[in-house]
Amino acid sequence: MKRNDFSAAFKALKSGDVILFPTDTLYALGADIYNERAVRKVFDMKHRPYSIPLPVAVASIQVIEKIAFTNDTAKKIIKQFLPGTLTVILKKKPSVPDFVTSTLDNIAIRIPNNTIALQLLSQYGPLTATSANLHNQKTPGIISDILMQLDTHDIPVCFDDGIHEGTPSTIVDLTTAKLRVTRIGPITEQQLQDVITHG
Repeated sequence: MKRNDFSAAFKALKSGDVILFPTDTLYALGADIYNERAVRKVFDMKHRPYSIPLPVAVASIQVIEKIAFTNDTAKKIIKQFLPGTLTVILKKKPSVPDFVTSTLDNIAIRIPNNTIALQLLSQYGPLTATSANLHNQKTPGIISDILMQLDTHDIPVCFDDGIHEGTPSTIVDLTTAKLRVTRIGPITEQQLQDVITHG
């Protein structure tokens, strides 16, 4: 297994493999969102039901607009809080494969505020960004514990960025007229509402 090797990571992702990379909260399992075999590996590695969609990480607002529909509210919130500890749920564009979103019309997207993640995403493109753990279990903060929990030898590249034990991101659904926070995290609903009202 290689560590902190970008060229090896790009090669692995293109080959349909899964990599381990840091975000600004926890470590994540990254797969090319356009490669069905790779995405299914992520579900299987986590023992995650195929009915629960995977969140996606991207490098910029421009990429969000390529894969999802945004409105004025979404643009205000994205501009204010991303990169950062927020995941936004938007209507996906047809280019996003259904196997990533569990056939739903929506997609959960974030821009992690982490140098390694941003370099990886800006040079490669959108990746899955689900936490690196078994489904419904706590995500370990260090690489060795993650690999032990997942009990897999199917991760050829890991980006070791020290301990990552942050609170999972806030998730906000922006697909309806009224925003809905579906997971409380570092960013509060009041902060989101304030941006919409005063932003």
